[in-house]
Amino acid sequence: MSTAPAAPVPAPVPPGPAAATAPGYRAGRTLRLRVEARRQLLRRRTMIVAALLVALPFILIAAFAIGGTPSGDGRNGPTLIDTATASGANFAATCLFVSAGFVLVVPVALFCGDTVASEAGWSSLRYLLAAPVPRARLLGVKLAVALLFSAVAIVLLPAVALAAGTVAYGWGDLELPTGGTLSSGAALPRLAIAVAFIFVSELVTAALAFWLSTVTDAPLGAVGGAVGLTILGNVLDAVTALGSWRDVLPAHWQFSWADALQPTMEWSGMLQGTSVSLSYALVLVALAFRGFRSKDIVS
Repeated sequence: MSTAPAAPVPAPVPPGPAAATAPGYRAGRTLRLRVEARRQLLRRRTMIVAALLVALPFILIAAFAIGGTPSGDGRNGPTLIDTATASGANFAATCLFVSAGFVLVVPVALFCGDTVASEAGWSSLRYLLAAPVPRARLLGVKLAVALLFSAVAIVLLPAVALAAGTVAYGWGDLELPTGGTLSSGAALPRLAIAVAFIFVSELVTAALAFWLSTVTDAPLGAVGGAVGLTILGNVLDAVTALGSWRDVLPAHWQFSWADALQPTMEWSGMLQGTSVSLSYALVLVALAFRGFRSKDIVS
């Protein structure tokens, strides 16, 4: 009895681009920026953050109306709070002064710390990767959208404060606490520089939250961890016994933006703060991409 030879078994296709792609597949078309931005925009936490940032200037205006002309405590010399009601520009600068240290940290940590961990918490991360969305692209799109929303949050507060302050206190020159004024035409570019530096200084918090978001499935852990470590940096910066070691702390330079609101603008503090913030941010983002590249996604 003759038997036909068995058909050869095809060799397995080694993993790689040839095995991962299909006709018409383009990695650049997966998880597009506008799709991710729309998803994040429609989330409830985004709307709540926006509402709180818009409400804060009006709360301060109400507080000044109830409490009278603001004044500092006198222990650390005059501050921007002393001139808050002088003009709309002064009120916008005051809102930056009272919010830059903590209030603006929270939305940045929220947008960047929730972005990947929330997908894992919803058990949708593995389905995104199976779409297939390349891991590097997923992280790149998530990070870009998170930074975009963080920038909008940081710009939204002083923009609303400038408009509300102008209605409440009028349009005029920016009065400096130490004496002197900046014309309204010069004050707006200076405020823009201050806002830009605040965004750069918050990149450390953003990168830290993003890295934590790639190593945990709990969004609250990523957000809380980033906020907690930022607060720890502020505490360490207050320890004057550390001396020059404080220069390597991002928190040490977080209020250098006030140098832009001087008769003669001083750049040295903002430049040093920018270099420190970017250095930490680049390292943390690199850690996020490296760790996520080989991470076993089970959720």
